[in-house]
Amino acid sequence: MNNNFHNSLLRLIIVLPCCLLTFLTTMAEDGHQLWLRYQPLNKTKVTTTLTSPTVNIARQELETYYDGNAVTLRIDATMPDDDGYRISGDTITARREAGLLYGTYELLRRQVTDNNRTTHYESHPAFALRLLNHWDNLDGSIERGYAGESIFWKERNTQLIKEYARANASIGINGTVLNNVNASPKMLTKPYLKEVKHIADMLRPYHIKVYLSINFATPMALGDTKTADPLNPQVARWWKRKAKEIYKLIPDFGGFLVKANSEGQPGPGDFGRTHADGANMLADALKPYGGIVMWRCFVYGANHKGEDRVKQAVSEFKPLDGLFRPNVILQTKNGPLDFQPREPYSPIFDQIKKTPNMVELQITQEYLGQSRHLVYLAPMWEEFFTSVDPTRLKGIAGVANIGLDRNWCGHHFSQANWYAFGRLAWNPKRGSKDIAQEWLKLTFTTDNGFVHTMSKLMEGSHEACVRYMMPLGLHHIFKFDHHYGPEPDGFKADYPLEWCPVYYHKATKDSIGFDRSTTGTDAVSQYRPEMASLYDNIDTCPENLLLWFHRVPWTHRMKDGSTLWESMQLEYHMGVIYVDMLKTAWHYKMRHFIDEQRWREVDERLEDQLQNAREWQDVCLGYFAKVINK
Repeated sequence: MNNNFHNSLLRLIIVLPCCLLTFLTTMAEDGHQLWLRYQPLNKTKVTTTLTSPTVNIARQELETYYDGNAVTLRIDATMPDDDGYRISGDTITARREAGLLYGTYELLRRQVTDNNRTTHYESHPAFALRLLNHWDNLDGSIERGYAGESIFWKERNTQLIKEYARANASIGINGTVLNNVNASPKMLTKPYLKEVKHIADMLRPYHIKVYLSINFATPMALGDTKTADPLNPQVARWWKRKAKEIYKLIPDFGGFLVKANSEGQPGPGDFGRTHADGANMLADALKPYGGIVMWRCFVYGANHKGEDRVKQAVSEFKPLDGLFRPNVILQTKNGPLDFQPREPYSPIFDQIKKTPNMVELQITQEYLGQSRHLVYLAPMWEEFFTSVDPTRLKGIAGVANIGLDRNWCGHHFSQANWYAFGRLAWNPKRGSKDIAQEWLKLTFTTDNGFVHTMSKLMEGSHEACVRYMMPLGLHHIFKFDHHYGPEPDGFKADYPLEWCPVYYHKATKDSIGFDRSTTGTDAVSQYRPEMASLYDNIDTCPENLLLWFHRVPWTHRMKDGSTLWESMQLEYHMGVIYVDMLKTAWHYKMRHFIDEQRWREVDERLEDQLQNAREWQDVCLGYFAKVINK
């Protein structure tokens, strides 16, 4: 399999279409337009009996950028009651105005990407909730942000926020959480709520609701109550008053996102109460206005001392399943640990059956090279959706990678992950390859040679990242805190072991890996039976998760006949080779297809990525070799 991977890379880079050598004159671009690089045509007449800010946006987009002569916008109350749309010839039909807007952007998108101009097309979203989660702080900084400071809290730029709204609407995103899950109590004070109102007013015409992350102990932190106990009547009344205040300012406010009793954040556990007690108190406050509570399941720590960290969320929440109010949704990361380059899916999605679930994906590349590496994340998200049935999910949230950098995301190709998140949030069965090709055509050029080559390279970039960072199920061996670069020897005596890389790889002279089988921590038992059986058996466990679930001798024979140590060396090597070939293809073959600025900026980032990939290979293999040879 590894030889085939290598050979396919060589064919991809060496046998490039001759058309790639053709020089194209391009205008300088900085990436700010994202995938919305439409040029004004001003030739279309839009007919509709509807008048509203949303319809006016759809009309303006079509009249400015569509190349047809006429378009009709109409509402049809017999269509499914969601944000979907139907395109028939030059007519866009929807049940809701939001659908007309989404249909408008689909028509513009197909103008660029669909050579045949499909004349009949209907589409409906898989999830009602399609949200971005911003980890933006009120001082303008962004936790795990790699593209500059906050577009919301660093400065109020009306035009920029409208551009942000347009970009999100163009890919079907309909909600945004404006602040960090490690929330400041100040977020709910009057000055900041007035700022939220201004932002909500700008996003509303694009059918994007605003939500806020809250600090659970806000009333106590602000000095309004002596406790934050959710069963205390005074505390419950405070939250009801606060909800009323918010909805008076923002009638369509979406609700709260809550991180509680995790990583030092306050929560109901501080007062001897359960997550259900805390979530229900907030849900009761929001219920009269139609608001929801998204309660994060990323919980680990003191209450589970000695328990395998990847088991703690299920241990915490399974006993509470069915005890939450109807307007509470449990929001869970795709994997059970912490947005690692590869994880199995979180078993919460198997165990929580009576409470609505939504999945949280990380668009910002905290553990995947940040804004320095070209890593296309849609293939990783596809892995998740092959394990978890999307129809069982209420919604989807993506931790945003957006900042004040002119190109929004730090790396031009990181824009692809924002785009892919929106497209998968609308249709999780959409192939990552199709999305990559669509994004490349909209963002760079429709040239078939460029699109074919770069989409293939994007498709393999996530697997390459896993290979040069932590192959075969290795996980969490990053440098402490900032998570850029390797630190397999990482250990800090003043921190819990579950924060330290040595806790996860457990490498000794004889073996390596974390035993989560039935003979180890038994984390496999949290999965549905067929998956538990698959993971539990070392002979059937997927080799790309082998060291996640099993402690394995270095001499263990892999399916291709190599030893584990030989296979690990090859994995790191192949990861570096892939980045080297990606850089070579971009540097020598892609320059003539796009503008100089974006070509140069991507080229510089690819050099950084190559150096960092080599560092991962050298540091990790060097460390493990010393362990083996002790």
